Amino acid sequence: MKLVCIATLLATASAFTTGPAAFSAPTALDNVNSQAHRTRKATIVMDGKANAIRDRISTVKNTQKITTAMKLVAAAKVRRAQDAVLATRPFSETLQSVFGGLIGRLGSEALDLPLLTQREVKKVTILVITGDRGLCGGYNSFMIKKSEARAKELMAQGIDIDFILVGKKGASYFNRRDYPIRAIFDCGQKPDTKAALAISEEILNTYLSGETDTVELMYTKFESLISSCPSVRTLVPFSASQISQEGDEVFQLTSSEGKFGVEREELGAAAPQEFPNDMIFEQDPLQIVNSILPLYLNGQILRTLQESVASELAARMQSMQSASDNAGDLSKRLSMEYNRARQAAVTQEILEIVSGAMALE
Repeated sequence: MKLVCIATLLATASAFTTGPAAFSAPTALDNVNSQAHRTRKATIVMDGKANAIRDRISTVKNTQKITTAMKLVAAAKVRRAQDAVLATRPFSETLQSVFGGLIGRLGSEALDLPLLTQREVKKVTILVITGDRGLCGGYNSFMIKKSEARAKELMAQGIDIDFILVGKKGASYFNRRDYPIRAIFDCGQKPDTKAALAISEEILNTYLSGETDTVELMYTKFESLISSCPSVRTLVPFSASQISQEGDEVFQLTSSEGKFGVEREELGAAAPQEFPNDMIFEQDPLQIVNSILPLYLNGQILRTLQESVASELAARMQSMQSASDNAGDLSKRLSMEYNRARQAAVTQEILEIVSGAMALE
């Protein structure tokens, strides 16, 4: 009986090892595959459309981060611009006070100064202030259109014109259209007295040499973070009453609950300084007034440069805020579209599994 049992077992083992369904001992590779099978997670195979939507969502979110950062950078630069305006305010007040006192002392004699004398207008020089860079909404285009319209209006009246251009955007526009250009200056993001002095010297040399009869200034007046107004004013010749009686306006950027705002403060004209009748001047008062006028011109140009830069930065803040909001809305719409595509892929896989199961039945 024992021999029969042993023979039977050997025959059975031989059948299992030599048959078509022979068993083999588990190897290390089999163990790895078994472990991977147990830890494998269900994956959804999506088509190219869903993958493209996913990549676009990532791109839109990165763009939103960039535009938000650019908005914050512009806000920081606006604060620096307002600090620069406040720093120059004491000098301009003192200059206005001394000028008002001297005009009151001299009376009608001050009208003999060249910078205060009106001429017959045969030629006008237009000083246009634009920016050096874009991504600031309609800041540059509004000023360029306003300047071009003013130039065509003067030429229609038979008055010759030429341009002094501050900023690369305006310079490139008027250069391409062959307008007469006298000088070009860079604006930059940090206007200083050196830049203002170069512009004022060009204006004084042009006017005092008789090459032009008046100089008009066109710049963007800062009103608020969402509003800027292209403005035009006569820069030279001066008006004595305007210098001594012109008020000022100071703005300050504020923030509350994550939102930016602007506080404005109206400042009246500085009171004229009183000079006693028996005061003896080391120089002729006319010479003093004649020396003050270039300083006043330099201060006015510096102030308009600072205000133009503040307007440009405010426009860039608004533009970047709109871009960030649009990117956020687009990201939401793309996410909904991506979820629909993902759900369609899940439904398709379920249908394939069910169809395969039904086919096996």
